[in-house]
Amino acid sequence: MSRGILLVGNESPLFSAVEGEALKRAESIVSVPIVNRITGSNSPKEAEKAIKLPWNPSSAISAKTLILAAENRLKKISDAVLICSPPAVFKDPENLNPNEIEILVEDHIKGWFYLIRELILYFSNEKSGILALAVPEINAGLESRSKKSNQVNNELDLLGPSAAASFYNYAQSIISSSILKPYRIIGFTGSHAGLEDQYAAWLFKTIDEAEQKNHRSWQQYQRRGLFK
Repeated sequence: MSRGILLVGNESPLFSAVEGEALKRAESIVSVPIVNRITGSNSPKEAEKAIKLPWNPSSAISAKTLILAAENRLKKISDAVLICSPPAVFKDPENLNPNEIEILVEDHIKGWFYLIRELILYFSNEKSGILALAVPEINAGLESRSKKSNQVNNELDLLGPSAAASFYNYAQSIISSSILKPYRIIGFTGSHAGLEDQYAAWLFKTIDEAEQKNHRSWQQYQRRGLFK
């Protein structure tokens, strides 16, 4: 049976790089980009060979439907790669509007809980599989700098770090509880702007070696692709 890869993540250069790397390892993949509803989409061109499926992160039913649809297209989900790189919104707290808060919770926090739950149920039933949880930059975007004035503003990224921290902590809990499970959960951190292709190749190299090296923990990317 051919390898079935499900890829879900925030629209970004890294997501596109991982998508391209996945297509080197499978005849077709299911790719589900999370559209940036806060600041708009500026993602690179989508891979033509990737199968696109709809997903509503705020719906538990939609998460279940996505897994069923992906399995139907791929015959079997061998690897699920989730990339949490939420959009940044630099504002003072009093200027953050309710709609932005709702999008943060629905798209970039709650959706991951629903989807990961369904994937764990799927891999438990299959008694095999790899769930890769990537959160490249947990504390990115803490300050915004004005290039014109060369001064650091007081505005903080109130969305990105909060969503990434939620994803990381949730991933940490399920990685710790997966030691005796028949499937594997691997966490990935660390990234460098401009090195998305190298990160994507390293991520899949780690996944491919998971059985051999018994990976069930956090792996941190460094410039030379070394494990920490």
